[in-house]
Amino acid sequence: MHKIKLKTLFVAVAGLFVGLLLAYSISSQISPTTTGGLKASKEGVSEDLIDAALKTYVPPGQLDEYYLFASGGHSGQLFVYGVPSMRRIRSIPVFNKESAVGYGWTTESKEMLGDFAWGDAHHPALSETKGDYDGRWLFMNDNANSRVARVNLDSFTTQQIFGPVPNVYGPHGSVFLTPNSEYFMMASRFAGPIPYGTYSELDNFKEDYKGVMAAIAIDPKDGEMSVGWEVLLPPWSYDLSDAGKGVSDGWCFLTTYNTEEAYHLLEVESSQRERDYIMAINWKMLEQAAKDGKVKDIGGAKVIDPMDVPGSVYLVPCAKSPHGVDVTPDGKYFIGNGKLAPTVTVFSFENFMECVNTKDFQGEERGFPIVNYEKTRVAEVEVGLGPLHTQFDDKGNAYTSLFVESAVAKWSLTDFKVTDKTQVHYCPGHLASAEGDTVNPDGKYLVSLNKLAKDKYLSVGPSHPESMQLIDLTSSKMKVLYDSPTDPEPHFAQMIKADKIKTFEVYPKDEAREGAVYAKEDAKVVRDGNNVTVYMMAFRSRYYPDAVEINEGDHVTWYITNTDFDEDITHGFGIMFYDINCESQPGQTQKLEFVADKAGVYPYYCTNFCSALHQEMQGYLLIKPKS
Repeated sequence: MHKIKLKTLFVAVAGLFVGLLLAYSISSQISPTTTGGLKASKEGVSEDLIDAALKTYVPPGQLDEYYLFASGGHSGQLFVYGVPSMRRIRSIPVFNKESAVGYGWTTESKEMLGDFAWGDAHHPALSETKGDYDGRWLFMNDNANSRVARVNLDSFTTQQIFGPVPNVYGPHGSVFLTPNSEYFMMASRFAGPIPYGTYSELDNFKEDYKGVMAAIAIDPKDGEMSVGWEVLLPPWSYDLSDAGKGVSDGWCFLTTYNTEEAYHLLEVESSQRERDYIMAINWKMLEQAAKDGKVKDIGGAKVIDPMDVPGSVYLVPCAKSPHGVDVTPDGKYFIGNGKLAPTVTVFSFENFMECVNTKDFQGEERGFPIVNYEKTRVAEVEVGLGPLHTQFDDKGNAYTSLFVESAVAKWSLTDFKVTDKTQVHYCPGHLASAEGDTVNPDGKYLVSLNKLAKDKYLSVGPSHPESMQLIDLTSSKMKVLYDSPTDPEPHFAQMIKADKIKTFEVYPKDEAREGAVYAKEDAKVVRDGNNVTVYMMAFRSRYYPDAVEINEGDHVTWYITNTDFDEDITHGFGIMFYDINCESQPGQTQKLEFVADKAGVYPYYCTNFCSALHQEMQGYLLIKPKS
């Protein structure tokens, strides 16, 4: 026991020493002429720099406390970082092909990607139980093609892509889950004629174009997604949404813009009104209406006209052109951020319900009651210029990104006063605090996802990386601890305690798995007319079989099973000149399909380093010409 304590003490002291050296190295190498640079003073390294280095340094052999999942925008990927180190530890392909892991080449991933060669990944959302992240799944929307995907967090792999979801044009108002992952809501960014393929001139915009919100149902056993029901909405644009929790459970909230119903020059035409709306939707009432059959089939979906379900939808006036709505951890308030106002508006759910129950309305629009703004609003907090999104900590504080001001404002949910502000670089969009979208935020860290970087990193030409900055929330004043470059473009992120995610490292042996072979004697090539099936076993450092003979024109189904049941021993598989590529993790069976339309001799080889004799892991595909 004494030796163990001494060893622990030694590791701690060594870690501290390395952190100090790292801090000094960083400070001494930054030129004072660099824009925004720092230089060690004559007395030594600044305490702030030492503190930042120590708080973000994760020594070898130790692990980060949190996972940060950030969307990859038009890359179609999901980026995974460790916090506080801000090291990128994985890029998960979701909506785009990725040759590094053969995603988009295997039969399964080809089928998931379908007819689209790209996707615009916007808003990752972690599955929840009782309002807390449960570490099972992550869902993310494709803003370009009205699809949604599910990533299984036990393997960090995409397992389902669902869509296009009927009738929803550009689901920017997603993905935000209900507290027990019954649904997530996805609403149209663009109004359009429904179902898809319906044509109508833009002059008919107000009559023929519709907004739609879809409730995507989630199977509690395996996370499989399906359309639960949809609700017709006015031809407005719907931005980010959030689900109620606690006292507001059963409701969801959407921000709207272009309530002017313009269809061109939106930058000018959709900013005419003094206010837009937050739309409050009673999803449990609509769910019951769908069960009761108050639906009509449009585009293969069960669509509800809310006029048939009075009391299901209300409008709450909000500052013009809001970009998001955020519900506080206790569910008592929902917060609207108008991009064109220097304030965030805090609404009381209790006051909202009182207006609903007493019918305290200020008129209606498109048949929806407009609740009394003055009574529902409890505060207008002057946070600064260009407020976009708000996150929360465990001490009753809110944090709002200020796009125009390039800052983050901290303010109190008790007295609604700004208590701190820190600059970020530059133009922050979303924020992600530790467990910040749950009923129990952690309050240790905040990440600012910035849209611009400019002079933050070494130049890589005209296309700059985006920037993420880690901010310390453990003291009364926010402190920027770390700058991390990221590929374009992270739109949103969520941060979860690392110990909530339970991964497996090796696929279990399963004799019933399609195409799997676990002994070299079972590896074979089977012909059925022009259909050829290859059952291959990959094991350090050889393929069985290492020579495959087929005929030109054959349809080939090729299974590859990695029988190295050893953590981190991955085998790749690539066939030269045939655009065939995949990766098989320990114990995993992958399936490839192609037509042998070119005769000749084509080497295949292991593309992923696996052993000292990795170079020797190769073979030949021999394709006999038809003649």
